[in-house]
Amino acid sequence: MTHTADTPAIELINVSRRFLTPDGKSMTALRDFNMTIQRGEFVAVVGPTGCGKSTTLNLITGLAKPSAGEVRLMGAPVNGIDPRIGFAFQTDALFPWKSVIDNVMAGPLFRGMKREAAHAKGMQWLARVHLSAHASKYPHQLSGGMRKRVSLAQTFINEPQILLMDEPFSALDVQTRAMMHDELLGLWSQSGASVVFVTHDLDEAIALADKVYVLTSGPATVKSVYPVDIPRPRVASEIRYDKAFIEMSRTIWEDLRDEVQRSAVRDEAMVN
Repeated sequence: MTHTADTPAIELINVSRRFLTPDGKSMTALRDFNMTIQRGEFVAVVGPTGCGKSTTLNLITGLAKPSAGEVRLMGAPVNGIDPRIGFAFQTDALFPWKSVIDNVMAGPLFRGMKREAAHAKGMQWLARVHLSAHASKYPHQLSGGMRKRVSLAQTFINEPQILLMDEPFSALDVQTRAMMHDELLGLWSQSGASVVFVTHDLDEAIALADKVYVLTSGPATVKSVYPVDIPRPRVASEIRYDKAFIEMSRTIWEDLRDEVQRSAVRDEAMVN
């Protein structure tokens, strides 16, 4: 099969994922799940707590295998961990014993780049995230927002074609988070990466994404897909006051709220 630029970056085709719980019961996390992310597209995924959002990311990385269906990257089946994928998680993946520049250089060094070249590239990336003056500091000496910017530099320096983000900004205060949204959009627009961004924050999803996927309460399947017809480039902190943004937020929340309520009822039934 020839893989052209028209081939989607990521495809989940009729995917189901079952696993055994510690007490030996079979649990279905995803059922008949379909998702297509085009090259360079930014997709956000929202859904109730525990509905399989992180499982979706694990399937794309190859850390988990589907029980049924198929997962494809750039037109080919997923086969182990793919070096074209970058990650950003809720907790920083920074090495506390390494300086900021050594953290940013870690990826290129691991991939075989010479130290001098990796250092030069690392300094370029620190300049892009406005942290050049902090290169010799350690993570514990930085604010939460600064650590996130180091994490972004650490991820983007490897030039990922696919970027998987699992609630990366959820621990930040509202003002810092708004700044990080603009930082991320700026880096992403220059990178051409395809992004899957998992979040509980509906406004965050709309501000960042080209499309918002709403998942059902578990076992998760795709309930709806909403294209975000708000022009780019966007300033995430400003478009929240845009009329189209407010309308879209209301529409998607009505859809999502049903699933959140279903999930809460199911969780209560399990407790009782």
